[in-house]
Amino acid sequence: MNKPSILYITRNGMLEPLGQSQVLSYLRGLSIDYRITLISFEKPDDLENIIALENVRSDCEAHDIRWLPQRFHYKPKLIAPLWSMIILFYLCLREVLRGNADLIHARSYIPAAVALFINYLKGTPFIFDMRALWPEELITAGSIKRGSIIYKILIWVERQCLGNAATVVSLTHAAVDYLKTEYEKELKEQNIVVISTCADLTRFIPLIKSTSQPEIYSCIGTVLSGWFHIEWLSRCFQSLAKRYPDAQFEIITRDNAEVVRKAIGGDQNLQSKLTIYSLPSEKVHEAVQRHTVSVMFFKEGLGKLGSAPTRLGEILGCGLPVIANAGVGDVARIVEKYHVGVLVKENSDAAIQKALEELDILMKDPHLAQRCRNAAEEVFSLQKGTEAYRTVYKYILNIGQ
Repeated sequence: MNKPSILYITRNGMLEPLGQSQVLSYLRGLSIDYRITLISFEKPDDLENIIALENVRSDCEAHDIRWLPQRFHYKPKLIAPLWSMIILFYLCLREVLRGNADLIHARSYIPAAVALFINYLKGTPFIFDMRALWPEELITAGSIKRGSIIYKILIWVERQCLGNAATVVSLTHAAVDYLKTEYEKELKEQNIVVISTCADLTRFIPLIKSTSQPEIYSCIGTVLSGWFHIEWLSRCFQSLAKRYPDAQFEIITRDNAEVVRKAIGGDQNLQSKLTIYSLPSEKVHEAVQRHTVSVMFFKEGLGKLGSAPTRLGEILGCGLPVIANAGVGDVARIVEKYHVGVLVKENSDAAIQKALEELDILMKDPHLAQRCRNAAEEVFSLQKGTEAYRTVYKYILNIGQ
């Protein structure tokens, strides 16, 4: 029997850590039951890494995934996304006409807009895999203004995709609650599924640390995106350095190290103990396993209700607690439900000190590491996420019903 055909479309690159962890990781498992064509947009710098490019090609071929990488364009700022849509529309229509798309899985808004037009033309069902509330994220990052023409276009796309998708996938329960109040009519009969980001919990596992190892407080991922409270991170690291004189600090990021170091600031004591560096995605777990606690402060508001930071799952998978803030997707709910970290209420010395006092108590709990691991397995499991997508595919394609 022929496998049903899935056309997976995304503007994220498979040569990026996010593409590796949040796209290919799922598709490897889904390729067992489905014939998958993957269209992605790769950054020019990433395409120059011939070894990485061939590794992804080999990976896709090994799992019978037909990969059609396209070049990502940054400029002109407003024209580039439109040009991507035109390319994506052409490729999607071609694949539909060739019989390679019983279902289109659209990751985020621009791919979903393309899938919407294809749906209008050919009736091909599509999944609106939201990933986040993108219009609100852009406002939070200062990229667009509420009420602007671009904002109104994005909201129109959001409304149409929510109402016409065969299934809507959200990363968080918080986003679903918000959307149901904003789009009551469109979502009244809609099938909505919450599937959080996944972490590779076969790599991100706890390791027994030597008692002679220093305490390492860390931050993982971009801190210069406009969506991150780097001023909170600075204050937190400075407080930690004063509280724990022997502590070390690490920031693992692809951001410019000198810009990050300057933004962290602090005295010479902190700066001498702070290391900022990047790692290939396949090496990040080795660093996290050495850490003691990881810190993450994302900007709150509507723009982050739909966010589910992958780093949270990876950190918890290694048995580490987190220092975080509320107002970001389901982060606070997870931290409080599973008792796997502390929450900082605001960017003040008093709030930081209160959180660190709570952290001192939490770190004495002998069951903390196992509780962190259990939370990761329950919320961020790749296997559970893959099975959830498989269930969605079966539902839309009416398989086994």
